[in-house]
Amino acid sequence: MERTPWQELPPAARRAVEAHTGAVEGAESADKGVMSRLACTLCTASGLVFIKGTRADDASAWMYRTEAKVTAYAPIGPRLLWEAEGGGWLLVGYEHVPGRHPDLAPGSADLVPLVGALTAMSTISWPRGVGKKPLPIRWGSLIPDGRARHLDGRSLAHTDMSPLNMLATPDGIRLVDWALACPAPDWADSAFTVPRLIHAGHTVEQAEAVAHQVPAYRSASPEAVSTFAHALLAVWESREKADPLPHRGALIAAARAWADHRALTVV
Repeated sequence: MERTPWQELPPAARRAVEAHTGAVEGAESADKGVMSRLACTLCTASGLVFIKGTRADDASAWMYRTEAKVTAYAPIGPRLLWEAEGGGWLLVGYEHVPGRHPDLAPGSADLVPLVGALTAMSTISWPRGVGKKPLPIRWGSLIPDGRARHLDGRSLAHTDMSPLNMLATPDGIRLVDWALACPAPDWADSAFTVPRLIHAGHTVEQAEAVAHQVPAYRSASPEAVSTFAHALLAVWESREKADPLPHRGALIAAARAWADHRALTVV
């Protein structure tokens, strides 16, 4: 999506933001990790703030409102600060979280706080009154036949466990960009992390050993985890066919290694 710089927003949109932040003294657009029409860090009279948004009449505007509601419930997400509309734009302000993207490679010191973050997320229920399709409905026919029930759950899952959506801070790993969050099993984010760990250099066994440190994942039925692994591979392969991107090949190979390791048993 073409990114709109802060300076090119209509004056009324900038005034709507500055009503919350005070005068904006500078702005730096995000260069990766956020697929939004506008995504930038503002230097303001009240400090740094991260904002993202789109035109208020855009078909995706509802996603920004829903993401804001979900983020407000996420214990390791950035704090939701405000929502503003002006000049035909919808803009959402979040806490600016300073940090670096974690290293998920074997032996990394970031793996311990990663387990802590996944454990914290596994305890949070999906917020009542927030409408998003649960994971089994989102994946639909890409789930192996007769196995959708294995993916039922009402926990708050981020679902996009790329290191680009993680920030390592002195207080632990924080997750940003909650646009793809949905109701899912309490072990889902740990499962989404397994192929990311394989992609980062872990063997399948090593990746699952990290995930097994999360109590919710450790308690999940083997059939459910195997269903997830095979469905995730199908989802990622489907996306690659519809919209080929250079980075997807290695991730799909990691997901395939995991799915091959987890044979589907008869149900």
